[in-house]
Amino acid sequence: MPEGRKKCVTAVLRTARRAARAHEGEVQRQVAVARFGNSMAQRQDSDLATDAKLGLEQSISLYDADEEPRGIERVRSAVNLTKEAARVISITALEAVREGALFMGVIGSRGELVNPFSHIDAAIWSEPDVPERMTETAYDYCEELTRREAGNFYHSFKYLPDLERRAIMAYYAFCRRADDIADGDYVDIFPGGSSDEPEAINYRAKIELLSTGRPVVDRSAYNDKMSQLFYYRKKLSTAYGDITSTDPIFMAMKDTVETFGIPRQMLDDMVSGMEDDFHRNRYQTFEDLYSYCYRVASTVGLVCIEIYGYDDPRAREYAEAWGVFMQLTNILRDVAEDAERDRVYLPLDDLVRFGITEDDIKSGKELLKHPGWKPFVDEYIERCDRYREKAFKLFPLLDRSSRYSPAAMATFYQSILKKIQKSGGDVFTERIQLSKAEKMVFAAYVYVRYRFLAL
Repeated sequence: MPEGRKKCVTAVLRTARRAARAHEGEVQRQVAVARFGNSMAQRQDSDLATDAKLGLEQSISLYDADEEPRGIERVRSAVNLTKEAARVISITALEAVREGALFMGVIGSRGELVNPFSHIDAAIWSEPDVPERMTETAYDYCEELTRREAGNFYHSFKYLPDLERRAIMAYYAFCRRADDIADGDYVDIFPGGSSDEPEAINYRAKIELLSTGRPVVDRSAYNDKMSQLFYYRKKLSTAYGDITSTDPIFMAMKDTVETFGIPRQMLDDMVSGMEDDFHRNRYQTFEDLYSYCYRVASTVGLVCIEIYGYDDPRAREYAEAWGVFMQLTNILRDVAEDAERDRVYLPLDDLVRFGITEDDIKSGKELLKHPGWKPFVDEYIERCDRYREKAFKLFPLLDRSSRYSPAAMATFYQSILKKIQKSGGDVFTERIQLSKAEKMVFAAYVYVRYRFLAL
């Protein structure tokens, strides 16, 4: 074993042993405290009963027969919380040493993320069952991709129960890759597929007929990007069929879909939202913008709650609002970046009311001198806050073990909005974001509140 890897593994084992010792000591302490509390409660009850007997003709027993069961329940609760705390500590310790670690099989010798199945020539796994080790490796790939690229989201995912954590990171990887195809330079390789294939050409033609206008990007780029998204949908089909893609993202997604029963329509709608950016780069009304936000963000919230778990049907309404809140925040934060790409997501009707033109938006920092910009930003944030308030109603409806995750994401975005408002709407000087320290502090606070205190 290489020396660097040996040190990494040793560090992980040392951390695990420390967490175990701490866990054992804490359990013993909690048991002792609970026993002492029961003893004192019984002694106090006895004293009160004696006092009452002296003052009344008939003795009155104040001893609660349910006190002992409640004492045991407190012990159990303390044990469970201690286990959870030890788990969190272990995850945090592992996160500290995993950078550069090679034990997952998805990190190359230079620290780069590598496809663990690149050696497999076939694009699909046609056998009935995929080996469990392959599925586990596919999930490892998605988790590492999320850790590297998710930013705010990763810190809201990492403390989820194992089953939910793996699933939510697989879903993030699915969304991330679709976004990288649409807005970035990522090229998704689909064996045998190209923009010149008849099925890709027919697909583009159908989408153009359904869209509201001509493509808003160069025709060559349009053909390339739309074709890649078409083949991306074909890979998605493997998550709902008898065959399995050897792309680790879709291998993990297939297992996630089967485990949590995620409807395909939600995943297709998200991809459709990515395609919208090739057909539209202006939104006249907020209603127009809302439709876009639903596709690219609310569908994400609706998929997430299927993984988090819920019983109250109102959760779907609040999940939709949660997605809209986060997307509206992203739109305001990325005004400058979007303008450089000739995209204005801010509703034009709202801008006109404050005397702001498209040229003003494209002027960058000069917009800060416009008398209507700060009032516009204040009104925009008020609208965001209305969706935020609705989003926060979602969290108590989710399974207790999972509600921390969406609450953390909402808290991150709430903090970003506060920074934008405090800066007077300056989203041009630098990109508004949270530092890693801020993310970790917010994540810890939200975890304690929504997981331990369950407020």
